[in-house]
Amino acid sequence: MSHLLTCQGIGKSFGAQHLFSNINLVINDNDRIGMIGPNGSGKTTFLKLICNRMEADEGRIVSRRHVTTTYLAQADQFDEQASVVENLLAALDGSGLEDIECHNRVQSLLSRAEFPDSEMAVHHLSGGWRKRLAICRSLIVQADILVMDEPTNHLDIEGVIWLEKMLSSSLPESPNAFILVSHDRRFLESTVNRIVELSSVYPEGSLQVAGGYSTFLAARVDFLQQQQQLEERLANKMRRESEWLSRGPKARATKAQYRIDEAHKLQEHLSQVKGRNRSIKQVKIDFDSTGRKTKKLLDGAGIGKSYGGRVLFADLDIILSPGSRLGLLGRNGCGKSTLMNILSASVQADGELPDTGTIKTAPDVRIVTFDQKRERINPEITLRRALAQDGDSIMFREHSTHVVTWAQRFLFRPDQLETPVGQLSGGEQARILIAELMRQPADILLLDEPTNDLDIPSLDVLEESLLDFPGALVLVTHDRFLLDSICDQVIGFDGKGGTIYYADYKQWLADLNRQEQSKESVSPGVAKQQEKNTKKNFAGKLSYMDQREYEQIEEQIQNGEEEKDRLQAIMDAPETAADSKKLEETWAALENARQLVEQLYERWEELEEKKESGSLK
Repeated sequence: MSHLLTCQGIGKSFGAQHLFSNINLVINDNDRIGMIGPNGSGKTTFLKLICNRMEADEGRIVSRRHVTTTYLAQADQFDEQASVVENLLAALDGSGLEDIECHNRVQSLLSRAEFPDSEMAVHHLSGGWRKRLAICRSLIVQADILVMDEPTNHLDIEGVIWLEKMLSSSLPESPNAFILVSHDRRFLESTVNRIVELSSVYPEGSLQVAGGYSTFLAARVDFLQQQQQLEERLANKMRRESEWLSRGPKARATKAQYRIDEAHKLQEHLSQVKGRNRSIKQVKIDFDSTGRKTKKLLDGAGIGKSYGGRVLFADLDIILSPGSRLGLLGRNGCGKSTLMNILSASVQADGELPDTGTIKTAPDVRIVTFDQKRERINPEITLRRALAQDGDSIMFREHSTHVVTWAQRFLFRPDQLETPVGQLSGGEQARILIAELMRQPADILLLDEPTNDLDIPSLDVLEESLLDFPGALVLVTHDRFLLDSICDQVIGFDGKGGTIYYADYKQWLADLNRQEQSKESVSPGVAKQQEKNTKKNFAGKLSYMDQREYEQIEEQIQNGEEEKDRLQAIMDAPETAADSKKLEETWAALENARQLVEQLYERWEELEEKKESGSLK
């Protein structure tokens, strides 16, 4: 196994904040590494160290000669006025490739990324398509190691599945090795072959396990149990040594000095193990319910909404009762967030209203929302003011709680209270919003992408809290693990105004795939008209895919002819003539080979005709 990059004893701090130390990691050919860890453990910093975007305080990073890396950051930066194609071509500047090869790479990747309009200016793209473009830009350089920080953020479920396929395929664009930070548990399970968790709970600062996420979870439980048992053994031994040390000098005089030294080392070891075991912290999330017993909290009938002549959804009926767990699924821009806004506005004097239909709510129903845009967070105020708007205490379930205690519940340190919110990480800002939600008793929770930037321990606690919430819940998320655990039904948006209820997201995906396949299975008459239109619109011009097909088709024809000859020789053999079953099978295979070769010749003639028209020079 060939080493691409080796990290030896890496450590990093920012002022008084110590992130990690003595981290060792080797990236080999074909490694698929997922990095996880609590918010603030230094995952993003570690990725930047690998890519030479930051220098380590201690240790060194050694790479094999000529090994290249490319970095996909959480934030996307593009030439906003340039097109999708132009931004990808710009990524290849200085690559030494000829223009035709650059264009071929771009067109090949865009076809796999399924961009609807590659000439569209980037500033017109939605968040999901911007993320796809950012991923394509990192793939197109074909680096040896692809480094990705939260690549699934802003992608819908279809986008996440597309990324899974790109990372697991053997296409030229697929990386030789990659390391990524992600909190999407299902994504990790599907894509990686090694998990690395950064955390102070481990003696070496990290736990590295070969396998997927489920394998890692089992190994992590075993390790923590062993470390807890180690603490108990050390504590028992320390009690015996402490008893010995507490004896008078005369009693100890007959004992060797080395035992005294060993006792002090034991005490230090026990303190370290205790410290690691006590460092396991979780966000304490507990949504408050009003305790309402009403059977129907919200009843919507025939709801519809359009924008700019485009129907987002129509004739949608929705009923929310205590205990309802509803997920909303669909591509970016299909209307999920719009529906959430309409449901939220049903209890507001001024809010987004449906174009058609009615929404009735129970008297004085309380609806609390989580907005993925985080517009309610003022980046200029301090963490103290964000958590406690007035004074130094907050009211939670009719009890006063000091802001320091409240902050610690969400894993904030007291020394962070005067930090401006804008300087906090995305995960920390998400925890601020969740803290605000918890203070508001609710009948209905509307959560729009609540998992973005939350670490996995926080996701686990969020999941448990939502399961315990007795009110109704409407959830928009691309986290398939959370959807599976929480929602008992989902609404699928088809992007054309249609909505259908499904049992789970897998059923929705299966239906979506069937619809896509039915589009491809058009009638002969329609196919003939499409072919006619294609010839009319693209006469004398080969597309990128036609160009590649043209370059490969002669070899395919030669292989087909050789297969025909091979099968014909088998047909002519005396032993085949004496075996009726083998004769029948060989004849069928020979006919298939002949038909394939005929089709290849017809296609070759068609491409030659285009070529002769002057499109290829």
